[in-house]
Amino acid sequence: MKALFFTREYPPYVYGGAGVHVEYLAGELAKRMHVEVRCFGNQDTVNEGVRVKGFPFGKGSFSHVDKRLSGALDTFETNLEALSEQVDADLVHVHTWYAHLSGILTKTLYGIPLVHTVHSLEPLRPWKREQLGCGYDMSSWVERTSLGMADAVIAVSQGTKADILEHFDIDPDKITVIYNGIKVDQYHPTEDIDALVKYGVDPEKRTVLFVGRITRQKGIIHLVNAIKYINPDVQIVLCAGAPDTPEIHDEMQAAIKHIRHEGCKNVIWIEEMVSKSEAIQFYSHATVFCCPSIYEPFGIINLEAMACRTAVVASAVGGIKEVVIDGVTGSLVPLDQYHVAPFEPVNPDMFSRDLAAAINRILDDPKLADAMAAAGQKRAHDVFSWSSIAEQTKTLYDSLLK
Repeated sequence: MKALFFTREYPPYVYGGAGVHVEYLAGELAKRMHVEVRCFGNQDTVNEGVRVKGFPFGKGSFSHVDKRLSGALDTFETNLEALSEQVDADLVHVHTWYAHLSGILTKTLYGIPLVHTVHSLEPLRPWKREQLGCGYDMSSWVERTSLGMADAVIAVSQGTKADILEHFDIDPDKITVIYNGIKVDQYHPTEDIDALVKYGVDPEKRTVLFVGRITRQKGIIHLVNAIKYINPDVQIVLCAGAPDTPEIHDEMQAAIKHIRHEGCKNVIWIEEMVSKSEAIQFYSHATVFCCPSIYEPFGIINLEAMACRTAVVASAVGGIKEVVIDGVTGSLVPLDQYHVAPFEPVNPDMFSRDLAAAINRILDDPKLADAMAAAGQKRAHDVFSWSSIAEQTKTLYDSLLK
C-alpha cells in the first residue's frame, strides 16, 4: 500500500499541531507501508521510509492582489504545483484546508480514495476573516467540498466529530475518531536548562508557561489579562510567536505593556516559535502549563506538557476535555458561554480570573502539582502513543481499499 499526504506543514516548517501530527503519523505509517508527503516548502528528502517533497509558497504571482486575498490564491497555486508530479498512490490523505484542493483534484483525476483529517473547522474560526478577508470564504468552500467528497473523515476527538456533524451534512458512519498522539521517547522530562538561560528564564523559580501562536484561537490575550491575578512571585513565560495578523501582534504588545505598567514585572515574552528541544526544556521546568484556547479540536500542546510531567490548566473546550482529566492531570476552566462570533467568553475578565484561580490552586499546593504532573505523564504514555494511532489509521485505509 502507498499513502500520499498533502499538508502545508512538515519539518522543518512546522508552526502548529497539524504539522506535528503529520510528521509523527507519516513516520509510524512508513513502518507499515509506503508513504509520500507533499508539502509547502523546499524539502526534498527520503528519511526512514518517508518520501518528502516541498513545493514553493508565495512565489509572488499575486503580489498585486490585496494581501488578504493573495494568501488564499498563493495556497491554491501551491496546491496545483504539488500535482506537477505523477501520483502513484493507492489513496490520498489531506491535512488542513491549505492542502484540501490537492486532495480533491487527486481523487478526481486519479480515482483513488480521499481521506480527510479534521484538525480544525473553518465555521468555528470566524476570526480568520481578519487574516484572509473574503479568502476566508474560499477556505470555507474548499473545506466543505473536501469533506463532502471524502471517502473517510478522521476527527481528532469526539468533540470534533460532534462539531463536524453540527456544521456539515455528512453521514456519521463516514467519520472515525482517531486521537492525536505524542512521541513519548522524545517528549519527556529533561534536566537541561540551556534554553531557559538563553531566554533569561530562572530555572529555580516557579513558572507558568504558555507555548503557541499568537492567534484568537489560542486565547493568549486572556492569559495575559490573568497575569495580574496570578501569584506575584511566579514568573510567567510566554513562548508566543507567529501572529496571524499585524493587528493581533499589536494587541498582544499593548496587553503586555499594560500589565507591566500595572507593576507585573515577572513576564518573559519570547516573541518567536521556539524549537522542539527548547519547548521540551520549558515544559519540563514549568510548574503549570496554561492553554487558554477558545477553540481547540484536540490541543496537542497539553499532551506535550503532560508527557514532560507538568500539570495543566486549560479551557474546557473541544478535544481538550478528552486529553486533560479535570482534578487528575490538571484543571479545566469552563468556557461554555459564547457570543455567536467570534467565540469569545461573554465575560472575558471573569474567564481570566478563573484561569488565574486554577493556576494559583496548583501553585499553592506543591503536592497537588506533583500528583497532577505524574498522572499526566502516565496518561500521555498509556493512551496517546503514535504506534496505536498508526494502526488505527492503517485499519481505516484497509477498509477503503477493500
